[in-house]
Amino acid sequence: MSETKIALVTGANKGIGYEIAAGLGALGYRVGVGARDETRLETAVEKLRAAGVDAFGVPLDVTGDRSVSAAAELIERQAGHLDVLVNNAGISGETGPGWGQDPTTLDLDVVRTVLETNVLGVIRVTNAMLPLLRRSTSPRIVNVSSSLGSLTRQADPDIEVGPVMAAYAPSKSFLNAVTVQYARQLADTNILINAVCPGLVATGLNGFYGSRTPEQGAATPVRLATLPDDGPTGAFFEDDGVIPW
Repeated sequence: MSETKIALVTGANKGIGYEIAAGLGALGYRVGVGARDETRLETAVEKLRAAGVDAFGVPLDVTGDRSVSAAAELIERQAGHLDVLVNNAGISGETGPGWGQDPTTLDLDVVRTVLETNVLGVIRVTNAMLPLLRRSTSPRIVNVSSSLGSLTRQADPDIEVGPVMAAYAPSKSFLNAVTVQYARQLADTNILINAVCPGLVATGLNGFYGSRTPEQGAATPVRLATLPDDGPTGAFFEDDGVIPW
């Protein structure tokens, strides 16, 4: 097995995903940059390489079975194994005034579209990459979630949690629940899987509204992607520690 560790980051052509790729690259990982737009993908790979990162492009639409299978085959050819999978690709879905999603008027197609990327996409990619991850001596999976998925925080009237997001927020609750189920299923393996909230980062997903930079948002995902063998699994983190479910 190659000594160089291999990582795949989905949705890595911009924003938090790009900075996660850059952070892992700075630690010596060879990074597969996953993105569905091939032009933006090529631009991101060139930028990362110019910064000294050993990056390669992985055309990847997490909503498509064929695309995901092709991505797994590409990594098989490029590296033969995978050490880190960061499921970062995500969408907010169509929003109304104030970047909100009113559950009383919500178009069900919006919910379906959000779940297809934020939940089913994660399952699709994770399962396709598991055979490659099982070949690693220290495999790690990081699911990029949001504190909006915390039912504890959402239900607490004393905590400011932002606008009602009736499609996006439940998709992250669903993702958190799926993360726990993977952790249970993989408990007797060396695969560690955790969910992470990068914080309110100014990116295209939220119209560049946020107090944190993508670099700041990438810090904890990178830490979870490089956990020691005795690190936690099946938990939900932010910069300050564990987030309640």
